[in-house]
Amino acid sequence: MSRSSRKDNDIREFVKITGATSREAKRYLDKHQRLDIAIDSYLTSRENLPPAPSSSQLEKVFNHYKGVYVSLPSLHIHWLRLKKKKKLFNLDRDDDDITVDGTLNLCNDLAVDPEDVVLLAVAYELQSPAVGRWKKSGWVQGWKGLGVDSLEGMKGALPRLRKKLGSDPDYFRRVYLYTFDFARSEGQRSLGIEIALDFWSLLLPHGLKGGALRPQDHSGEDDDSSILMKADGDDNGSGEGRWSEEHTQLWYDFLNERNIKGISKDTWAMFLAFLRTIDAKFETYDMEAAWPSTLDDFVEWTRERLRES
Repeated sequence: MSRSSRKDNDIREFVKITGATSREAKRYLDKHQRLDIAIDSYLTSRENLPPAPSSSQLEKVFNHYKGVYVSLPSLHIHWLRLKKKKKLFNLDRDDDDITVDGTLNLCNDLAVDPEDVVLLAVAYELQSPAVGRWKKSGWVQGWKGLGVDSLEGMKGALPRLRKKLGSDPDYFRRVYLYTFDFARSEGQRSLGIEIALDFWSLLLPHGLKGGALRPQDHSGEDDDSSILMKADGDDNGSGEGRWSEEHTQLWYDFLNERNIKGISKDTWAMFLAFLRTIDAKFETYDMEAAWPSTLDDFVEWTRERLRES
């Protein structure tokens, strides 16, 4: 028997005995060379793993919050304030989903503010289709992916998600892009300006503080920001000379002064690439590139104010 045939047989035997994947079998066999030692090492490693999250337990938790009416006066007042301010939520009762009232009860049990930025990361992980709405399939698969199946486990996951959202640039980008459709009102193509400002006010300070919005190295990448912008200036990763809280306030002031009514999906997405690459004085911005016109106008508006100051 050839060496390759013997290895294929070992992989099949490994999989048959352990239930592992072929990839796992190959990895253990490459490491230990002998079938018996590889199987023993694999089984020993599995014994040390915590039990996998339970789908039935997650469904039980889900059912506890679905189709309920909030009984906590303070949270109900909070919900009414949000509804009046943002008009974000669909009030239709759906007994198959967790909706607004269940969400507020969940937030209370998790000891988390309903407007905490970490809930955007949770919504992304669970693929919530809209603010205040959770589907059972996304709930079960999302929490299983996070390795938890109990309320206590969910509480423990929140600090990890909050830290990851603030410090991991790629994860921040994924949650940021997901937020547009998550926050958008049903039937609307753009985000109302008040809603956009609310979610930027959650995301941008968190990303700036944790480092997720630090300048990105796009060398060798063919993405929108590397094509549209060749920003020079600070390259040491410190973020000095780049986007700051003051720039965020200028952005808000511009939107309000120009009476912008809504933010398109393109503007929402490209704004993230913009603030990660622009220099502090907006000198490297290419007006001939394919940036959204709102950003072109913002750069002109800001340059004028910087000259005045």
